[in-house]
Amino acid sequence: MESKNSSAIKLPAAQHPVHSGFNAASTAQDVIKSINLSGKTAIVTGGYSGIGLETVRILSAAGASVIVPARDYDRAAQALTGINNVEIKEMELMEPDSVDAFAAQFVASGRPVHILVNSAGIMATPLMRDSRGYESQLSTNHLGHFQLTLRLWPALCRAAGARVISVSSRGHRYSPVILEDINFENREYTPYTAYGQSKTANILFALELDKRGQTHGIRAFSVHPGTIVNTNLSRHASKEDLLKAGVIDTQGNAIFDPLRQLKTIQQGASTSVWCATSPKLDGLGGVYCENNDIASVLTDLTPMDPLTGADVKGNFGVMPHAIDAEIATELWNLSEQLTGVSIQ
Repeated sequence: MESKNSSAIKLPAAQHPVHSGFNAASTAQDVIKSINLSGKTAIVTGGYSGIGLETVRILSAAGASVIVPARDYDRAAQALTGINNVEIKEMELMEPDSVDAFAAQFVASGRPVHILVNSAGIMATPLMRDSRGYESQLSTNHLGHFQLTLRLWPALCRAAGARVISVSSRGHRYSPVILEDINFENREYTPYTAYGQSKTANILFALELDKRGQTHGIRAFSVHPGTIVNTNLSRHASKEDLLKAGVIDTQGNAIFDPLRQLKTIQQGASTSVWCATSPKLDGLGGVYCENNDIASVLTDLTPMDPLTGADVKGNFGVMPHAIDAEIATELWNLSEQLTGVSIQ
């Protein structure tokens, strides 16, 4: 599908910085300072590694009760040892029955969900498909979270003021969502194109979710956490690829430079936590955020090369193709068809 001319896209009115007072170097601990989450319940997917684990740690320390759905219970239990107010439940995002079972059990408990952070993800994997035949990055990064969020709808409504955070990526610039062939059945598969499509889907999902959830007190945000090399997300990238991208040195050590969005785990978790808790975002939603603020819309639409890291010092922000309200609605409808799930 050919992308629209950016001038033909109706952009979200709120997609501009609000001058939060934080920046690219701010940590999750910085942005949640003085915020009390006692009595709040959060669910964090991917909450036992990388930025997801740091998100859980910070939300728990602020007083929230945190539920971590995990495909590997034992690994999650080990990673979360010593963090208070955390429950671990089994769930596999690529298995619809597993998602349904987790959500049904939670909804039946009668508890609200005040914060849902859809943080789990995979990146640039070889071509794999789930049991339905859906491409694995789309299945994990978008469809699994789409199904989980909709199944948790009664609990989100129960909160009377919930926030849903979709962890996207600057990698959304690698590809728009190709609705006509979303599962790479009739086009060449490349790992970064599929990753980019799934990350664009995260942003579009937040846009449409916010529109549908506002009357129920549900607001949605998508975030780019930054490039955090020392997590499992980059396990499919070779050392040569990471060197080309300028994110590690010749000894294989991660390079940290917040101005280039090369961040520590503590810095990488900050924008998710800021979106989940900041009073600056009261009354807002459906926007893409980075560096602890609402991002600007890109005017230079040249996609950055995923391996060479071209233009790494600039070209930040959100691509117009990821905040197209018409495409967001079409993706939502297609996601309902693919998962068989809709808001009840």
